[in-house]
Amino acid sequence: RIIDTREKLNLPFKYPEEPFFTVLADAAENGEIKVFGDDKFRDMLTPEEVSSQMVSMDTTVVYDPVTYEEEVKVTRSEINPDDITRYRIKEIWYFDKESSVMKVRILGIAPIKEYYDEDTGVFKYEAPMFWVYYPEARETLSRYTVFNESNDASVITWYDLFEMRKFSSYIYKQSNVHDVRLVDLFPNSGIDRLMESDRIQAELFNWEHDLWTY
Repeated sequence: RIIDTREKLNLPFKYPEEPFFTVLADAAENGEIKVFGDDKFRDMLTPEEVSSQMVSMDTTVVYDPVTYEEEVKVTRSEINPDDITRYRIKEIWYFDKESSVMKVRILGIAPIKEYYDEDTGVFKYEAPMFWVYYPEARETLSRYTVFNESNDASVITWYDLFEMRKFSSYIYKQSNVHDVRLVDLFPNSGIDRLMESDRIQAELFNWEHDLWTY
């Protein structure tokens, strides 16, 4: 799934005092949570490797006012949490035989970073910065509170938010033998991708519904 923080229900992810990205990045850099390079959770990243992704190095050419010679200046800038507007969520849906209902379990969370051409500023592509293995990160997420717009007196944590699924999202990929995403199936039509996302969601609902007889 994709969580877009620009949607109204997802605005707590961009709470200025403590954005969700800051929570993940700080915990990953401190070694509190395990992060991986892919959504298969095979290649674990070290805190140093995570820290290297938190900064960007830009080179600019400046002219010496005295000698008029060109000099290359390297500037180091940290990533702005406001630039992270989307997250990927990997989850598994399964049928619980004891309760006879469909249930979902979150496996991983990944902040998505957008990359632009240095010369033209044109968008090139987007990619996950790292994958957080959610089952082992739940304890850490339970220590950070979420801004509750409806009731300041009611405090919930990021763990509560994900377990109660108080976020808006849409499906961007379903496991398949070719490992393709919806954008690969419908590269030129965002509407078709959203319709296919709704179809997959309806398929999950209907599968559970069809197990019952009246």
